[in-house]
Amino acid sequence: MIKASIIIPTFREAGNLETLAIRIGQSMSKLDGAYEVLIVDDDSQDGTEQVVETMRAAGHPLRLIVRKKERGLSSAVIRGMDEATGETLVCMDADLSHPPEAIPALLEALNEPKVDFVIGSRYVDGAGTDDDWGLFRQFNSRIATWLARPFTGARDPMSGFFALRRDRYQERDRLNPLGYKIGLELIVKCNCRNVKEVPIHFAQRRCGSSKLTLKQQWLYVRHVGRLASYKFTHRR
Repeated sequence: MIKASIIIPTFREAGNLETLAIRIGQSMSKLDGAYEVLIVDDDSQDGTEQVVETMRAAGHPLRLIVRKKERGLSSAVIRGMDEATGETLVCMDADLSHPPEAIPALLEALNEPKVDFVIGSRYVDGAGTDDDWGLFRQFNSRIATWLARPFTGARDPMSGFFALRRDRYQERDRLNPLGYKIGLELIVKCNCRNVKEVPIHFAQRRCGSSKLTLKQQWLYVRHVGRLASYKFTHRR
């Protein structure tokens, strides 16, 4: 039985995947039970398929899903979660900013009574970011977190590193995210009332380029408005 499915959305992240797969394997070797890694790629054409095949041949349980028509991080995560077979779903970025070594801590926290959703958090005690994480990014993250306050008291709801049980995901309301902040959408639409945060160290990417743009920031503002409308009409 697959205990955990790790979903990783990618677009031109081939340079990070070998290191990421190795670090995930080392982290998951500390746990009992099988796991799978679902790489959901938006047709990068950058060698991602070859890297995945090489790592599969080396024994890493990777599965590649290449999307030819769809684009976007949130919809890629949803596709991965829809196809996952594990009891637990973990989502993380491909750029090595999220430490795979923290996955066991996320899974352990999710096993605690009444915990619905676990976040790998940059803003709780014991957490941190690289020293070269710029002031603009820090400011942008704090503003985005403030806008999420009506939906959750979590200190880092914008984190893309999180875990939830597959049965909770399957009971969700219809997902309709805008932009790249799928975690907040899942907290709201999966009715996750008890969110726990696990401290992580957030690292700067080493390969590839950031996908954060002004367009994505505007989409997030629109997404918050959409979630507010949903919450008002679906009070539970």
